[in-house]
Amino acid sequence: MEFAFTLKYQLSRAEGHQREVVERLMDTGCGDALIRNSPPGRLSLAFHRAAESPDEALMSALKDIRSSLPAARLIEAGPDLVGLTDVAELVGVTRQNMRKLMLTHMASFPPPVHEGNASSVWHLSHVLAWMASRGGYVLDPSVVGMSRTAMQVNLIKEQQHLDRGDGEAVLRALVL
Repeated sequence: MEFAFTLKYQLSRAEGHQREVVERLMDTGCGDALIRNSPPGRLSLAFHRAAESPDEALMSALKDIRSSLPAARLIEAGPDLVGLTDVAELVGVTRQNMRKLMLTHMASFPPPVHEGNASSVWHLSHVLAWMASRGGYVLDPSVVGMSRTAMQVNLIKEQQHLDRGDGEAVLRALVL
């Protein structure tokens, strides 16, 4: 099965110029990634990787990047943090329809990770699980699985700020 996901990194000066970074990535198994336009010092990679599972696809990409760019720091794995427009595009409904669903079912709709004045952000995995429980929506199983895996990677990455313990050491070594 093929899985689509993004990985965003902060690069250190030690990584070199963009051309060098791209060459190293291609040499270490990241030929299945498109390099997106990013601000200086950042790297955004859009992968389409064949694997048996979303976990295998994402973990192999993290490992490949770690081997070619050891000083790079993961910013975010996606699809994970999304707004209503992102969800609407993924499930094939309008943004207005998603907003109506959220407002009509406020008690059961997943709470946002961040609720802002202009926009809010959710874990895609939570919203897709909620939509699946309601039925009537065609959800791509690879997106559902990858959203769960990306969320787990992001949560573990963020946990490093709270807990410097060695639990989950193998995953952290690949992610951080």
